[in-house]
Order: sequence, then structure tokens, then C-alpha cells
Amino acid sequence: MQGRFPGLFQDFKYPERVEQLKPFLAMEILERAQELESQGKSIIHMELGEPGGETPEAIKKAVIKAINDNDTCYTHSLGKVELRDEIASYHRRLYGIEVSPDQIIVTSGSSAAMLLVFSALLDRGDRIIIPDPYYACYPNFIHYVGAQPLPVPVREEDGFKLRAPAVRKHLSSDVKAILINSPANPTGAVLGEEELRELAELGPFIVSDEVYHGINYGDRDRSILEYTDRAVVINGFSKRNIMTGWRLGYLVAPGALVRKMQKFQQNLFICACNFVQSAGIAALQETPEVLEKRFSAYNERRLYLYRALDNMGIAPASLPDGAFYMLANVRRYTNDSYSFALRILEEAGVAVTPGIDFGPGAEGYIRISYACSMENLKEGLRRLEDFLGKVDPLQA
Repeated sequence: MQGRFPGLFQDFKYPERVEQLKPFLAMEILERAQELESQGKSIIHMELGEPGGETPEAIKKAVIKAINDNDTCYTHSLGKVELRDEIASYHRRLYGIEVSPDQIIVTSGSSAAMLLVFSALLDRGDRIIIPDPYYACYPNFIHYVGAQPLPVPVREEDGFKLRAPAVRKHLSSDVKAILINSPANPTGAVLGEEELRELAELGPFIVSDEVYHGINYGDRDRSILEYTDRAVVINGFSKRNIMTGWRLGYLVAPGALVRKMQKFQQNLFICACNFVQSAGIAALQETPEVLEKRFSAYNERRLYLYRALDNMGIAPASLPDGAFYMLANVRRYTNDSYSFALRILEEAGVAVTPGIDFGPGAEGYIRISYACSMENLKEGLRRLEDFLGKVDPLQA
């Protein structure tokens, strides 16, 4: 095998022990919430990044047609060329950049894309800079391939934005990449043109998680590929197109890195699901008008949530510009956000995610998702306000 496919296994890295992986506390909260619901308790769910509404009809029809046409065999390991062409066209329309279909790998969700990227990019002992707070699964993926995350704190008073001067202080020879996420989970922070350019100019390779592109309430979305070609973009269809359970994502990478990731794809996943890729083509053909209508409802809930949290005295310092999350500052009430979130769930019937799930920088916060209905958002906030009225603040 080694002689027939030279280099196929030479970069393989044995994973760290599974015991090193930390639990995903949002899922722990969800599972406890489901237990309570099975006992008859009313629960308002604001813990997960599950976009409201149903997958659009055009997307569902596309996958049904593909199945009826028996489009159910293996595809090319990079993905259907028709989908990769559509992704390239999407980048041209939105960002004004040229991407070759051969630079694209279609994956079984953006999580699979992360595994391919980190496996190909990082060697054992390498470090990659991540913002703190961060998406809860980033460190687990990085540890899994034997590398080390290097968290750089981002501050509430600065809009939770990762900025070049702070990153520069942490650069060293073993820092192989910088991971950015804009719009960000859990903070909703959006990096602007100048901030992205300055990060790109620092030198290390950039891994840009752009899965929340499309859910932006200010300036247009900006991709890191507008500012450097020394970057990998991770994206998917879960949030923008209401397709969380479809598990379809993709990455865009420099040609030299694609082949390396393709080998991992062939061994780990073979290819993304054939007929679901047809749904991806339909998703990318949704019109701007359809998307604008979809996300205007998010914006209404965003503004309502911020005003409500402000009235409770727990709103973040500034209104987040993207995604559908908000970090509520509950440090006056607790220094143990997990226990506090469990109390909110048990006593108020509201499921929120503890800030510690997203790193030390988010301890003392709870993440609230406003991807639920306005009716549920209002009821959840009413219950939360009643709960906080019964909780004594911490002693100074």
C-alpha cells in the first residue's frame, strides 16, 4: 500500500486519548432539559444554535428528486463538481473573489471540515491561536490531532473582537495558524474589513470559520479570502439555510493543501452524502430576497433580547452584529456558570448554555440563542427575569 500510494500515511497522527475531550455542555443542558420535559415540565429552549423554521421547500424537493433519480452512489471525494461549481459562483457573487472548484472539498458538515483542516495543517505539538471565548468544540478538535490551542482573550468592552495587536503578542515559531470565527459563536461578534486585513498581515496561516455568514445585521459579510490566499475557509449550510441535521459543509483551501486533505477525506469519510449535495446546490441558489426575509426575523428578536437583558442589567456592553447568540453577563450572580445554568433550567424551566462551555473568558456569562420563536423568546425572558429577582447577588 505504501509503495502504491507514496506519502499516504506518512503524515498520519495518532489521536490523543478520548478522555482528554471535554463534554459539550450545551448538549448536557439539552439532555437534562429533555429529561425534565419527559416528566411533564415546560422548558423554553434557548441553549442550542438551531435556526428556527423548516428547511425551505426548494431544498427538500432537490434532495427528493435526487433520490428518485437514484443519485445515491459515491461521488468524487472532493464532492459533486456541480456543487463545487455553485460554491465557486457563490464566492464570486458575494465576495468578488475567484475560487477554483478544485480548491473546494464538500464535507459531511462543517465539523468534518474542521477535522480535515486541523489534521492536514497541524503537527503534534504545534499551536494555533483561537479567540477566548470560542466555539466549544475548537479545542477538542485541536487536541484530537495532537496540537495545542492558544487562547487569546477577547473582551466584552471591545465587542469580543479578536484584534491583531493582541494576537501579535502571542506569535512564536510554534504558532502555525490563527483561527477566526466571524460572525462568532458564542458572542455574535463580526470582524470588519480592517480587522480582517490586519490579522491576515500578521503572517501565520488563517483558518476562518464562516459558517454564520449570511446572518449579519450590519455591513456585508467579508471572507478572509478577500485579504489573503494563505487561508482555509470553513463553511456550511446548517445556519444560513436551516439545514442543521442534513450535515453538509465545505472548505476552500490553497491547492497545495487540498490534496493532503483529500487523502484524509478518502480514508475517513470517502465523500459527503450524494443526494444531500443536491440540496446544497438548491440552497446556494436561494435569492437575496428570500434570505433577507428569513434573517429580518432574527434581527427583530436580537433587538428585543438586547433590550430585555439591558432592563435586567445583564446585557453585553454592545449589541452583537451577527449570528443569533448573545452572552448575558451574570457575574454579579455567579462565578460558576454551569451550576447557574442548571439552576435556571431546574427552577425557571429555561435552557441556556453556561459560558464556561466557551472557555475561561466566558465564565460568568450565559449564552442565549434567539433562534427560537418570538413567543418562546418572550416567555423565556419573562421566566429568566423572575428567576433573577429571587437570586441574591454575590457579595462584593
